[in-house]
Amino acid sequence: MELRTYSFIDIMQPQFASYLATVSRGYLPMTEQASLFVEIAPGIEINRVTDIALKATGVQPGVQVVERAFGLLEVHSFDQGDVRQAGEAILRNLELDESSRLRPRIVSTQIITNITDYQTMLINRTRYGQMILGGETLYILEVHPAGYAALAANEAEKAAPVNLVELNFFGAFGRLYLGGTEANIREAAGAALGALESINGRENPSKENN
Repeated sequence: MELRTYSFIDIMQPQFASYLATVSRGYLPMTEQASLFVEIAPGIEINRVTDIALKATGVQPGVQVVERAFGLLEVHSFDQGDVRQAGEAILRNLELDESSRLRPRIVSTQIITNITDYQTMLINRTRYGQMILGGETLYILEVHPAGYAALAANEAEKAAPVNLVELNFFGAFGRLYLGGTEANIREAAGAALGALESINGRENPSKENN
């Protein structure tokens, strides 16, 4: 079993928690709860990971995604200790530790200033978060593995008053879309990248594309 993402979020921010609740099919998270994202391969083994976490602590599962290649689990609680204990139980049962995870690899970042109304229409039709408006600045982050996009989104919201437009935290790559003023976007982008760069783990070679 490969540990791809292991990411602890200490305090979920309002937009991030609301976005997660919008796309979750499990128990919905709330602002200020702690959260843990675990992504593994092969995907079917995430069922065992979920079983370990829920039997070990009182955390609630918000997201479980089972794909052929990858599986993703998100659990949350107001008790940070419970969330950390759930993660420790998972690692212990899988005979892994945090250093077994892949380090995040930034695939691409883009900042587009003074975005046009036509482009905002394309983005707003498919987003699950806030709308972006003409004249605002758009930030796009692409990261591998996908699960780390969640941490990037939460840390960006902590750092600056930006709008969480869209977030994809499972699949081959994770993507984050933010909107706001140019100054706020640059501050939020710096926080997101800083959070990802602070995570240690196994080398994540650029030639890996899955």
